[in-house]
Amino acid sequence: MNKFSKIYLISPYHDDNLGVMELRYQHAITAAGELINKGYIVFSPIVHCHPIAKEFDLPKDRSFWEEYDDSFIEWADLGYVLHITGWSTSKGVAADIKVFEALNKAVFHSDSNPL
Repeated sequence: MNKFSKIYLISPYHDDNLGVMELRYQHAITAAGELINKGYIVFSPIVHCHPIAKEFDLPKDRSFWEEYDDSFIEWADLGYVLHITGWSTSKGVAADIKVFEALNKAVFHSDSNPL
């Protein structure tokens, strides 16, 4: 493993349209799988929590998941921002990046810094 072996996959999720949320979930699964295939240890709050949130009718916004997500950000070596539709305006993406920056941890972007 390289020094950035534990990745927290940052991607947009919440939307008023449930179809958009499902599509974002599918994009996150694909990205997580590709990173795992490359030998990284990946945590994606979307991949992990989307099915749980659906099954138990839990809130879908970051404010509900903040403490949960932040504990995994602390665990991770770096954040990897998945540039899919909505990433640049997502409050959750911005909040995750802010936590990474506060911890002085690297944040890579999928369009310019492929792993």
